[in-house]
Amino acid sequence: MREAASLTGIALRKYKKDFRGVFSFLFLIFCVFLAVFAYVLAPDNSRNANQMHLSLHSRNPGFEVTMLTVPAQVSDQPKLSKFFFGIKNPDTEIPVSSYTFLEDAVVYTDYTEDGGGAEKKIDFSLFPEKTTLSNFESQYISQKKFFFGTDKYGRDLLSRMLIGTRVSLSIGFVAVFISLIIGVSLGALAGYFGGKTDLVIMWLINVTWSVPTLLLVIAISLALGKGFWQVFIAVGLTMWVEVARVVRGQVMSIREMEYVAAARALGYNGFRILTKHILPNAMAPVIIISAANFATAILVESGLSFLGIGAQPPIPSWGGIIKDHYSYIILGKPFLAIIPGLAIMSLVTAFMMTGNALRDAFDVRSNSEIL
Repeated sequence: MREAASLTGIALRKYKKDFRGVFSFLFLIFCVFLAVFAYVLAPDNSRNANQMHLSLHSRNPGFEVTMLTVPAQVSDQPKLSKFFFGIKNPDTEIPVSSYTFLEDAVVYTDYTEDGGGAEKKIDFSLFPEKTTLSNFESQYISQKKFFFGTDKYGRDLLSRMLIGTRVSLSIGFVAVFISLIIGVSLGALAGYFGGKTDLVIMWLINVTWSVPTLLLVIAISLALGKGFWQVFIAVGLTMWVEVARVVRGQVMSIREMEYVAAARALGYNGFRILTKHILPNAMAPVIIISAANFATAILVESGLSFLGIGAQPPIPSWGGIIKDHYSYIILGKPFLAIIPGLAIMSLVTAFMMTGNALRDAFDVRSNSEIL
């Protein structure tokens, strides 16, 4: 049976043949998976992966150390909260270079780079009652490996990178969502009604367009205050302009079509014609722009965090990690800034390549020639 020759079907088949587009899309799916299960996959599942070991600061990737774990008090934190936000009261981890057992305590030597750590003692009373000498070592002493090394505070860099994926993708989703609501609404009104409505909206678009994006985001961020959600709103409020211009042009073109005239003749009101007949046929370019805006939102958030007005510590933002460690590039620890930089570059490139593949797949002229 011959395959249906619809424009959507042709676009989907063209997209599947684009290796870079498919690979980028799969990479984005992988990043979303990492973001959702960040606290499950992270070696440090404390909230914001903020468990510090100052004696282990700036260690190279693959560094391994003996860790003594002191269990925390029983917490009534819901499991769902642990899954999405990490453990509020995590177990205390103590890097040690050596340890011995007494009848009622464990004596350990703090880990230091030169091996001259202080000797300390922890009573067994801090551990569960069922703890015995025979099972203590297997339960509370382990070898911990830092696959990406540690930052300047001794925190696990891999864990903070994983949770940083959630921050970057979240701000992309929220910012694009806000920009779509504002941009599609204003663009549709301007394109459909025209006249004074179009003049007012275009004046607003041109004024917003004339202000540099980063400068506008900084101004909104300072007005709303520093914080996680404030950055989301600030970035979203600066990205609607391009969406509005594209939607306006699409609506102005589609409103002259015969089926729109037929809908008017049938007595349908403007709101129904706009939402049911015009906008569904004008969304293909918006999808493509959204992919580019997603990449822009990630870059803007990283820039804001680097400047210190983005996501605030201890929230792990890739831009914030670079800000904390850019000086280490000339201090012999370049991986502390290069790893988050590569992560930003990879995610932004994936969104741009996905947008390019969507643009080629939805190209009306080439699809019409195939039909």
